[in-house]
Amino acid sequence: MTPPRDPIGRRAPTNEPDWLTLGQAAKYLGVAQSTIRKWSDVGRVPAFYTPGGHRRYRRGDLDAFLERSGPGGRGRTGPVVLVVDDDAGARALVRANLEAEGYEVREAASAGEGLAALEEEAPDLVLLDVMMPEVDGWEMLRQVQERFGVGAIPVIVFSGKIEERAVKDAAARGARGFLGKPFDVQQLVDQAKQIAPV
Repeated sequence: MTPPRDPIGRRAPTNEPDWLTLGQAAKYLGVAQSTIRKWSDVGRVPAFYTPGGHRRYRRGDLDAFLERSGPGGRGRTGPVVLVVDDDAGARALVRANLEAEGYEVREAASAGEGLAALEEEAPDLVLLDVMMPEVDGWEMLRQVQERFGVGAIPVIVFSGKIEERAVKDAAARGARGFLGKPFDVQQLVDQAKQIAPV
């Protein structure tokens, strides 16, 4: 098997730890593999390909990417967004798209997990599903405001029920935005950028 080549034609060493697989690179940066792939596709992180089509990443390129990503150190790529949704697929979709834009994404599968995450570190933005079992999104929003103050942590809510009343309720309850599910991912990204610019 021929070792991968870098852009100027040198052979890349395959037996040295300076070259990482996709999984190793994702772990090194602290993001999902799908995010690394997307970053490679848009040119944010250089990738080299083996003859079999597998991606390899040079550790130095990953370090340079982390330095460009600003203060906060390893794994800190931009504003922090907490996604609270009991649907793992929806969380994964939101994560991949926000991380590709430079956000650091945290996930919670319930209101309880979300509130616990807020106690550890307040994010720059919360994306909150309304329809969740046990404690719904409206109750979590109320508790967030009770603990941290109204508007202290910006919240965008989303729900499968798209009603005019729900949109008005969101604003009246202190949410900064409302999206229906299934939502337009670009619209979600655009709203996130308005509240927490990268």
